Amino acid sequence: QVQLEESGGGLVQAGGSLRLSCVASGRTFSSYVMGWFRQGPGKEREFVATISRSGSSTYAVDSVKGRFTISRDNAKNTVYLQMNNLKPEDTAVYYCAATLRVGTLRGRYEYDYWGQGTQVTVSS
Repeated sequence: QVQLEESGGGLVQAGGSLRLSCVASGRTFSSYVMGWFRQGPGKEREFVATISRSGSSTYAVDSVKGRFTISRDNAKNTVYLQMNNLKPEDTAVYYCAATLRVGTLRGRYEYDYWGQGTQVTVSS
C-alpha cells in the first residue's frame, strides 16, 4: 500500500503559477502510475494528467495542455504538477492518485490510492 500527501496549493491570480507536489510513502514508488485529478465546486472529480512509472510518458486533458506539466522524481518519491497561466476555472481541490493497473488510466476508478487533496483557488 502507498500513502500520498499533496502540498503546494493556494490562492493565485489569473495568469499566475503554482507547483503542486505529492509525496508517496510505502511500497516502491516507481511501481505506480501516478495521476492528478481535480474537483471543482459542485462538480464531479475529473482527470487532469497522468505519468508512467518511469516518467517517460505523460498525458494531460485538453483543457490544461500547454499550461500544466506532470513530472515525477522516483528518487524522491514525488510527483509534481506544474500549473502555469492559471484560469479561474482551474479552481478546485487537486488530488494525486496512484495505481498498479495497466492501461490508459484516465478514469478515477482506475486509481486505488488517493491523497487528501490540496485547494487551488484562482482569482480573476
